[in-house]
Amino acid sequence: MNMKRIQCDRIVACGTDLYRRQASSRASERGTTLVETMVAVVILAVGLVGVAQMFVYSTNTNREARRVTMTSILAQQKIEQLRALTWGFDDFGLAISDYSSNVTVTPPTSTGGLGLQPSPAGTLTTSTAGYVDYLDAYGAWLGTGAAPPSGAVYVRRWSVEPLPTNPNNTLVFQVLVERVWPTTSESEQAREISLKTRKSI
Repeated sequence: MNMKRIQCDRIVACGTDLYRRQASSRASERGTTLVETMVAVVILAVGLVGVAQMFVYSTNTNREARRVTMTSILAQQKIEQLRALTWGFDDFGLAISDYSSNVTVTPPTSTGGLGLQPSPAGTLTTSTAGYVDYLDAYGAWLGTGAAPPSGAVYVRRWSVEPLPTNPNNTLVFQVLVERVWPTTSESEQAREISLKTRKSI
């Protein structure tokens, strides 16, 4: 009698266990519900929107950084051109000054320009003949004059002024580079200032 009961209990246990396995197998085979799929799609969409916003922000930041770098390089180039012009003393102690080089063209020429002559007022804010040139997006020289030529992206203006405390021997150079069509962002401008004092040549 006990043996029959034990066998019967085992059969019931085995049957229950088999039923559970089959139910579990059916549950795993049924797949995902529409609600689960929609939740997954919403999570994925939120993640993709975040990634897209970061990509746009990164692109804009890189573009602005490139412009800032370019304007700084262009301003420094003009400062170096001005500093390379003759401004010193000869062997007899006489002042030698370059008042004829043309630095509004590329490459600069030794004649046809204003060299280190003092600039009139406002050359940093207004395109003034002899103190302005225009460049493309890559910094290549395009021309000079009161109006920008076609394709100009940057305008480069400069001033040459005697230092008030030592006007005969020291010059102050200022260069301002900005976009031809100004934006509201001052970060796209570059301004360089330098001094040049007469020395023996």
